[in-house]
Amino acid sequence: MRYFRRLLALLAAVALMTMLSACNYKSHYQKSNYDYASRAANDPKMTHVRSYGNTTGNPKQHENKYFEYSSAVSNKVADLPGINTAIVFLTDKNAYVGILTDWTATGTRARGGPREQDNSGTTEGVYNVSNGSSKWDNRQVATPYNSYFSHKDYTDLSTELRQVIGNTVRDMHQRVEEVHISANREYVNQSLEFAKAAWSNKSLSELTPAFNRLVQYTFGYGNAIPLPLSDGITSQKQPNR
Repeated sequence: MRYFRRLLALLAAVALMTMLSACNYKSHYQKSNYDYASRAANDPKMTHVRSYGNTTGNPKQHENKYFEYSSAVSNKVADLPGINTAIVFLTDKNAYVGILTDWTATGTRARGGPREQDNSGTTEGVYNVSNGSSKWDNRQVATPYNSYFSHKDYTDLSTELRQVIGNTVRDMHQRVEEVHISANREYVNQSLEFAKAAWSNKSLSELTPAFNRLVQYTFGYGNAIPLPLSDGITSQKQPNR
């Protein structure tokens, strides 16, 4: 009888330790950057002041004097769990972040629903599963098929994900006033064109009006629709007045 009592006590202790370990692992996972949907009150990702979005209330916040591509910040953001691609620009005021998400973290999306990308063609060896085509526009990093994930509106991204990105950017550049983040497909593809200009050592000064038009339309509710740089730099210049 004494043997069975000891055995039961041992089994109960093992079960308790297993439960505690599972709870500790779950808590650790939720607090890590691999889970952007914990919504836990003690999640250290959300204990700081909001680090992204409109924080100054300045209606002219997106009237930037210059912009530059930052490979260092882009690589740092791209290394975060849940992010495959990151394109980051710094201006005299702000940081602008374009991202594509992947499967390496949970909760990157703020809400459910169908994804914007149809990646089912990968199992059939085609690009466009709807027509069987193997061709795609390799000038774009975000496409409707066989691509990492875009999100139409920046509010479609988890607040925790945006907070982590904002903290990452601000840790590297404390002077930044606002950090704006989007995974919109058009925004990311147009950001890539500006990055290509920087990689080619082209002067970005003449592209600043076009860049401002893009970020104002994406983040500042601007009415002027930005045109892709692939349509020609001259089309991006402001008309003479």
